[in-house]
Amino acid sequence: MELMRLGEPGKEIPAARQDGVIYDLRALTTDISGVFLGEDGIGRVRSALTAGTLRPLEGAAAMRVGAPLTGIGAVVCVGQNYAAHAAETGDQPPTAPIIFFKHPNTVVGPNDDVVIPPGAQKVDWEVELAVVIGKRASYLSGVDEALDCIAGFTISNDVSERDYQIGHSGGQWSKGKCAPTFNPMGPTLVPASEVSDPQALRLYSTVNGDPRQDSTTADMVFSVAEIIHNLSQYMALDPGDVVNTGTPEGVALSGRFPYLAAGDIMTIGIEGLGEQRQRVVGS
Repeated sequence: MELMRLGEPGKEIPAARQDGVIYDLRALTTDISGVFLGEDGIGRVRSALTAGTLRPLEGAAAMRVGAPLTGIGAVVCVGQNYAAHAAETGDQPPTAPIIFFKHPNTVVGPNDDVVIPPGAQKVDWEVELAVVIGKRASYLSGVDEALDCIAGFTISNDVSERDYQIGHSGGQWSKGKCAPTFNPMGPTLVPASEVSDPQALRLYSTVNGDPRQDSTTADMVFSVAEIIHNLSQYMALDPGDVVNTGTPEGVALSGRFPYLAAGDIMTIGIEGLGEQRQRVVGS
């Protein structure tokens, strides 16, 4: 079972896909949000599917796919969380999670256009496993408690402008991360119970069909559970918050590939969670 939001921006319909059929969730909720997740929304969807009380969503196959979550309070990001990626940027793996933030309004649908900011020259791609919080995480006692706070997983493309990130931010990265459209998310939200091991997922990306990233979440410096536990010591994560857990090697910042230009097509995927496809456009 997967949660989705389908329709034009601002008019998305909450939906669930199971066994290839997409069901309308408007009988249960007006949208898929932190409030819905925090009130056992996933459990309610499962119960309705089992009871057969949901109707298929007519015309779903032709609808735009939106981000699988709305009303996001925070997008918290972990930097250099793959050792090989740290190495390609000239750094050692971090000894503690490196944290930065993206503005929630960076989030767009998984196949929406990514817009290059005016004058930007160093726009980069980053496939990431995104964690969606389902229960408040604050001062957690350990990693098992951290895993219990996760509603599910999805895919983020942590699009970055590297000159803004490195040259304009004074040692802090968010200026290079927060342009509108810089966090395509989705296509679906997969409940945590349906991901057997978040540390055994293949991640990949291509630009114009040419391979860029190809790795596995097993190579994370800090696991999903360690990240959530660590973050909870410094901030409270609420239902509907999103944590981007880092990207593997194979980005343009490495110097091995050109930065993105208008007309490029990014394909971003994670095994078991689906695939995104964005066109890069000028501002």
